[in-house]
Formats: sequence, C-alpha cells, structure tokens
Amino acid sequence: MKKLRSGYTTGACAAAGVKAALLYEAGLSWQNISLTALDGTKLTIPVKDVQRQDDGICAEVVKFSGDDPDITNGVSVFTTVAHAEGAGAMVFRAGRGIGTVTKPGLAVPVGEPSINPGPRELMRRAARELLGTSDGLIVTVSIPAGAELAKKTLNPVLGVEGGISVIGTTGVLRPMSEEGFKNSLVPQIDVAKAAGYEDLIFVPGKIGENLAKAWGLPAEAMAQTSNFIGFMLEAAAERKIPRVLLFGHIGKLVKVAAGIFYTHNRIADARLETMAAYAAAAGLNAAGVRDILQSNTTEDALTILQQAGLEQQVCMALAEQAGRRAKRYVFGKLEVGVVMVTLQGRLLGLNETARAVGETYHWHLPEE
Repeated sequence: MKKLRSGYTTGACAAAGVKAALLYEAGLSWQNISLTALDGTKLTIPVKDVQRQDDGICAEVVKFSGDDPDITNGVSVFTTVAHAEGAGAMVFRAGRGIGTVTKPGLAVPVGEPSINPGPRELMRRAARELLGTSDGLIVTVSIPAGAELAKKTLNPVLGVEGGISVIGTTGVLRPMSEEGFKNSLVPQIDVAKAAGYEDLIFVPGKIGENLAKAWGLPAEAMAQTSNFIGFMLEAAAERKIPRVLLFGHIGKLVKVAAGIFYTHNRIADARLETMAAYAAAAGLNAAGVRDILQSNTTEDALTILQQAGLEQQVCMALAEQAGRRAKRYVFGKLEVGVVMVTLQGRLLGLNETARAVGETYHWHLPEE
C-alpha cells in the first residue's frame, strides 16, 4: 500500500513566513525553513519569495497538503512582519483573504483575525528562535484566494467574515481528512451555544438547512452534521446541550431509525429495508413490501406508502424510533427531536420532542 504523504498547515506556512522574513532581515539564508511543529514533528518548508515592502518584510510560502484533499493546497500564504516599538506582545492582523471573527464561541475572540491559537503559537516560537522574543512584532497574514475559498467552508455559518481561517492544531497536516472534517463541524455547536441557544437544530447539509429556515427555525441555532450525526450528537452531549432537533430528508434520517449514525451510503444503507419493515408492521401487503424494496429512492418508496394510505403512520413511527435510537446513542444525555421531510419540504413525520423544540422557536409548522 502506498504511504500517504503528510503536509503542513496554513499556520505552519505563516510561521515559516515569519522566520523567513526575519532571516532575510538579518541577511541570512531564507529559502528553506526548519520548524518544529507543536507536536514535536520536524518540518522543512520551502519559501517561494521574500521582499521588503513599505509595510514590512513579506514572505510567500506555497501551501502543501500532502495527500490530504485540503482546499488550500497550492495557494500562496503571504506573511508580512514589521517592528513596532511599544507594541508589546506579537500583534496579528488579517490581510487580504483572511477572515475576522464576528461571533463568540470560537477559539479567538470577536473582532480578532481568524488566526487560531496553534498558528499564533507557531509564529511566536519562530520569532523567539531568532530574536529571543516575539514581542514588538506586527504580523499580517494574507491568503489572496481566501475570500473565494471561504465560500466552500463553514466560515460563513461560524461568523467568520471576509475570508478563510488560518488553522492547524500542530502545524502538521496528516492525510486524515475525515477526522479533520469531523472536528471542523464541532465549532458550530460552540458558536450556537455562545449565542445563547440551548436547543440546537442539526441538519445533514444545505438542503435540510434551507428547509429548516423556511419553517422559521433560527439559522444561528443550526449546525450541519454531514454524515456524522452520531459524532455531532456526542459533541452536543459533551457540551451539555439539553435538546437537539434532527431536521432533514427522510433518506438520511430513516437510517437513524435503523440505528445508523454514520450515514454515508458506503458505510451503511438500510433505507429501503427499514421503510419496508415499518410498512409491513403497519399492515402493508407482501407485494407492497417487495415494491418498496425494489424502489430506487426513498421518495419512490413514499408513493407506495401513499397509495396504501400508510405514509403518515409509517413516517411518524420512523421519526419516533429515530428519536429513541438517537437518545439511546448518547446514553440519555440529551433529548432528540426528529423531523423528516421530503426534498420539497413536505412534512412526513416528527416526534414529541421535535414539537417541543419547534414551539420554543415558534416555527411555522406546515399542515400535516
């Protein structure tokens, strides 16, 4: 098996830029920068260019993600270093393409550049290595492609405006994109909690989010789970969230009724089997059960339930079971409401906890 290559984070690029700029200023070689990541890993990062500009010395480093499918792979990270007497501790500024935090709950305060604590510490260490201190420096990080790239991230949801974030826990980017992606979802919970929302709304993706908004549910209380519904429920339980509303298409949430909490279809796909079992329990005849099992999609299967007059009965039972299974998944640490809808937003089923959360937020419940 091919060994996957590791890379380095945008934070490590910025730290290499700080070190390269200071080496350039001292008249020393800056083309290849050695850094020690926060986990002790040794990194060697090539620097594309260093130039003296009016606002300081600017170093350009091209991001390398290794075999991790990171959206910032190949982009240029520009780090400008300037000295300022009496500046005190190192000051970080957002250049072009770097976002600014506008909502509480993230790793840095509101009003600060979205440069996470790990990258900040790496940059301080780079400065201390050469100067003995990181005080008195102003560091401006720019990623010109960041404004466009941010549209492909959760930054707009998290309240990071104007661009991308400079991230990285250690500085090393290892090809574990699934784990990294899961962890990138969790700050949504922290932001919603910091905004004062106790009951959160989990949606698998944009379709569920848009439908939930159309029902009048607050966008600020929403978090996208992608396929990691169980992981996000656990994260909510750890943060003592009292209630979560799972709101989404039946094709996703019927899996939760079957006890499937990682919903990627290559991991587990029992959608039609689950619908068929509940339809049989509701009295659907054998021919109808076979038709459900042979359906292409859950929406196709719904037409069979409609023709048999069983759609509401089956979908309500599925929603109730999904709520019970989800609560059991987190050992009863939180209550879980479930709302199942079609792609057009038509209500199929919901449980009592869902009604309670919806009433809290004064949702516009469509006619059942």
